Amino acid sequence: MANQFHVAQSKRIIGAGLFAGGPYYCAKGSMMTATTTCMSMPTSINVATLKTQTQTYANSGLVDPLSNLADSRVFIFSGTKDTTVVPAVVKKQEEYYASYITSAGALKTVYDVAAVHGMPTDYYGGACGTSNLEYINNCGYNGAFEALNHIYGGTLQKPSSGAALTGQLILFDQSEFFKLAAPSTYGMDTAGYIYVPAACQSGAQCKLHIVFHGCLQAREKLGDKYARNTGYNQVADLNNFIILYPQAKSNMSNMNGCWDWWGFSSSAYANKNGYQMTGVERMMLRTLGLY
Repeated sequence: MANQFHVAQSKRIIGAGLFAGGPYYCAKGSMMTATTTCMSMPTSINVATLKTQTQTYANSGLVDPLSNLADSRVFIFSGTKDTTVVPAVVKKQEEYYASYITSAGALKTVYDVAAVHGMPTDYYGGACGTSNLEYINNCGYNGAFEALNHIYGGTLQKPSSGAALTGQLILFDQSEFFKLAAPSTYGMDTAGYIYVPAACQSGAQCKLHIVFHGCLQAREKLGDKYARNTGYNQVADLNNFIILYPQAKSNMSNMNGCWDWWGFSSSAYANKNGYQMTGVERMMLRTLGLY
């Protein structure tokens, strides 16, 4: 979903941190393809075909001009012990971006951490190489910092492990961002989280980063554990970021509370007209004071 939203909104979004995911439009509207090819069958992923669909959307204005991606700063991570979305699938994500990004050093990959599927941190979660139900892995590796630091050119201050927070994690109503029906219709929760550092509350000019949780990591499963314990908030405190954590939710078409990257909410799921995509766009614009 982070890849999907980045491609669609590349006019506003300068980069992306991608953990254990495949390339744009990999599922091609099929849950079967999503749960087979896009997780464990990399030889069946044809990146050229995915690029063709991306270009078709761009030609129709359904994603932002692909020329925006030339200078995007993208961070891609896959753990060596990930058997859920195997590293070779994630490398198709790298191949996809490498065909658009032309700025030297803008695409960074990390494939050498002995992590299972999940979000790597340097202070919280299960043992790095052992699966756990939260999919947050204590690897002695601050994935949130490494991703954000790359996106912002290596200029950020690094927090100490599990540093105490200065700001507020706020639960907000997501319902107003979905115009046609209740959020559950689109596989969305009625509430999401946003973290606002003390400096941002006091009037500092702050940047916005949007964090998409993984399957089985939403509020309905973990409460605020993902939003509190994946390391983004500590980076935000030191570097004046507001962190937006929109929340998906399970429904009959999406039992694990995943984001829609295969089409359960609509056939437009991967472009600007997708129900989840438009909802998160409105959240982004509201946070920026533009909606």
